[in-house]
Amino acid sequence: MTVSLTELSKAFGEVRAVDGVSFDIADGELFGLLGPNGAGKTTTINMLTGLARPDRGAIVINGIDCTKDAKAAQRLIGVVPDESNLYPELTGMRNLTFCAALYGLRKRERARRARELLDEFGLAEAADRKFATYSKGMKRKLTIAAGIIHRPPILFLDEPTTGIDVASARQIRGLISSLNADGTTILLTTHYIEEAERLCGRIAFIVRGRIVRIDTTASLLQPLHERHVVLIDLSEPGLVEWPLLAETFPAYRFGTPHAGQLRVESSEPLAVGAIVRFLEERELDVLEARRVRPSLEEVFVEVTGIEADVMSGEREKPGRGK
Repeated sequence: MTVSLTELSKAFGEVRAVDGVSFDIADGELFGLLGPNGAGKTTTINMLTGLARPDRGAIVINGIDCTKDAKAAQRLIGVVPDESNLYPELTGMRNLTFCAALYGLRKRERARRARELLDEFGLAEAADRKFATYSKGMKRKLTIAAGIIHRPPILFLDEPTTGIDVASARQIRGLISSLNADGTTILLTTHYIEEAERLCGRIAFIVRGRIVRIDTTASLLQPLHERHVVLIDLSEPGLVEWPLLAETFPAYRFGTPHAGQLRVESSEPLAVGAIVRFLEERELDVLEARRVRPSLEEVFVEVTGIEADVMSGEREKPGRGK
């Protein structure tokens, strides 16, 4: 089951939410669309699922031209929106059987499939509770269960772990990996860089409605393998003598990714002890020095120009990833 987008565009008044987006998703692939809130992720998902009509461009799902007939491929896809579309007054079980009915499952199959998913997602004990009483993590899991109740070969997941607790997010990532391992083709939108790195085989960076880079996760990370990075926590970073530091260690690159932190990078192994001694000799209190593995976060910052703390700051608020 393949998905293909060609020059897809959508504007809302003067705002161009999606601007010439093109990419293909191969059968069985877990493809990530990574970008900050407002980048165009949800608008792209809405066009793929028929909730929004493109201004121009083409969408082809498993050979079906969805631009001409938005509903033609709906039986092939499952959708998990960024905000739950389930009914708060219905129980977990009733929500699932209702969704199953919408997808045309027979009555006996609806109940059997609903119970199966409630067990798989750890929600069996809450099956007869109203959806409104569920925690955020439980709501997210039931929303995913509703999106796959008809066993779709293609699944669109929009910000699946936004605004939920760490344990629930970890469980949901495990469920996503299992679905993909079983053959489901998945498009995942997220603004969590580490989530994209952990789950996706290929990733597209989207910024202000445009795709700025598409590549495999391995290829994106390959240049980082040649980098050596150390983070040093200081009690008073404002007292660092930057010109002298750069002169003393000309082969190193220095930065301050966060307040109270010094970042040192080199293409050669770093002399951490020498750097620490330099700082301590100037009466700077070194709290900690640790080697770190460069991550996809650095690639994203270099390609998009968007600082990592902008993306990470969004983890604290359940805003929509448009």
